[in-house]
Amino acid sequence: MTDNQNQPRDYDAVLGGQSPPPVDGVVLGGIEGVKRCLSNPVITVRIAALSEALKYGDAGLDVLIQALQDKSRLVQRFAYQLLKQKTEPQVKQALQTYKPWNLEERFNDYQGYKGNNVTQFANRQVLEFDANVGIVEPVNNAYALRFEYENHENLPSKLSRLLQEPNADKLEALVFGLWSEGSQTDSSSIVQALVDAKQRLTNLKAVFIGDLTSEDSEISWIQQSDVSPILQAYPKLEILQIRGGDRLQFSPPIRHNHLKALIVETGGLSRDTVAQICNMNLPALEHLELWFGSEDYGGDCWVEDLNPIIFAEKFPNLVYLGLRNSQFTDEIVSVIIGSPILDYISVLDLSMGTLTDAGAEELLNSQAINNLDILNISENFLSQEMIEKFSGLDVRILANNQKEEDEDSYIDGRYCSVSE
Repeated sequence: MTDNQNQPRDYDAVLGGQSPPPVDGVVLGGIEGVKRCLSNPVITVRIAALSEALKYGDAGLDVLIQALQDKSRLVQRFAYQLLKQKTEPQVKQALQTYKPWNLEERFNDYQGYKGNNVTQFANRQVLEFDANVGIVEPVNNAYALRFEYENHENLPSKLSRLLQEPNADKLEALVFGLWSEGSQTDSSSIVQALVDAKQRLTNLKAVFIGDLTSEDSEISWIQQSDVSPILQAYPKLEILQIRGGDRLQFSPPIRHNHLKALIVETGGLSRDTVAQICNMNLPALEHLELWFGSEDYGGDCWVEDLNPIIFAEKFPNLVYLGLRNSQFTDEIVSVIIGSPILDYISVLDLSMGTLTDAGAEELLNSQAINNLDILNISENFLSQEMIEKFSGLDVRILANNQKEEDEDSYIDGRYCSVSE
């Protein structure tokens, strides 16, 4: 038989009756069979069809490009990897517009923690709310509320004034800074004020609680609270960022169908809080970022506490996994290179930690690391020789600002970047 690319193959779809075609059925051979398989609910069938699509020229490339929008992150990822090998103009255009992860702002130094407040949040410019100016652009800007020493106005009061603005119902992003004078008051008043405002803030998509500089409060002194009521009050929320781990809770049960990014910045993250995060049901989560911090400031979790994230595919749509600011980065590497999570995430962020050349060598020896688009190993303890070894990977490597060992620090002179 001649080799005809339009002839049906074993995987091809058959439409019609149960008898073998052509008696009372129709074979959809070639590219039509591929398309039919891509509508199959079984993920492995869809992935197998993608490899076949490459055999059908431009029509197959169009199928792969469409698969970038598949509801399965694994299918998207496989299509992306196949398309990266192609040079056709339509492929280049598709890859330019395909952005599986769009929070590059998270690579900025501490996002303002050390000396300044954030200027970008949730891909929006941050503006300080001024009642005399009002809400000018509620969609493209995030508005920040902060305690003012001059008039001692607290944040619930400032939020109340913001809610009186005509555009409050269109507002998409809010940032909460210092909420009271001193550091002994927790964030529960902010949480409750937000819950009470849910009927007014009907379009709220992103919330950041704790945009305090080191002058306002050291990160380990920030008193948080149970923030789960925010998730319950705002079912359309997409980004929740919290700074400060003391007293932080996510009281179960929590299911949220639209949350895409959860960011928890701490100088010491407890294993109890990590367990609560692992128990959350977040089917849409794409970005999970945890700062573990130091055991001197409450950071008592260890690598085994991360098993539900690393091994159980707890959040199957993850694109970005940030296991940052850790005292056990080498141990994380030893575990993660043998896990299935590297098959579907695009960005692995191990920055601000304690990664050594030995741990980095384990990463280099892992074939799965080539599945990534971005690997962030900035602010660790790597030699220049080791960093240069990563240049051979087909992965974007971020490795700036390596630290020097300090003999007075936690593990062999190594330390996480943010603790007190």
